[in-house]
Amino acid sequence: MDVVSPAVRSRMMSSIRGKDTNPELLIRKALFAHGFRYRLHDKSLPGKPDLVFPKYRAVIQINGCFWHGHGCHMFKWPSSRQAFWKKKITENKLRDESNGLALEQLGWRVLTVWECALRGRHKQSLDEVVFLIKSWLIYAGAPMEVTGLSIEEGHHNSMWRTSS
Repeated sequence: MDVVSPAVRSRMMSSIRGKDTNPELLIRKALFAHGFRYRLHDKSLPGKPDLVFPKYRAVIQINGCFWHGHGCHMFKWPSSRQAFWKKKITENKLRDESNGLALEQLGWRVLTVWECALRGRHKQSLDEVVFLIKSWLIYAGAPMEVTGLSIEEGHHNSMWRTSS
């Protein structure tokens, strides 16, 4: 059961932005400060990627863990309207995968930065995330994901994951 009225919930949900989110702005400002120039939400590319780097033939998607169904601690299936949310999040994931494949077929490299890389209990520092992104851009890395740090047996595991 929801703790707010349907009208209040509707107003809250409509205020959630699809672009210019806080994680996106952090990454954009940091990369710009490091001399990287990019296009925003290029409508000519599949999925209108968040950041497009024509010089590097690369795009970066900055995904919210909830909206894109990331398997981290920040994602939890809602307990109300389960069928609606299952359908919505599953469609988002399928669309992400389809857009990523289409971009790769067009010769673009794709990097996904997950919200948990910048927020939550396993976040990395912004400097670490920017270092990973810069390295990936400059050294022509394969499709990758940047996530929050995984803690297993007291060790920091991979913060990169090669997309498959």
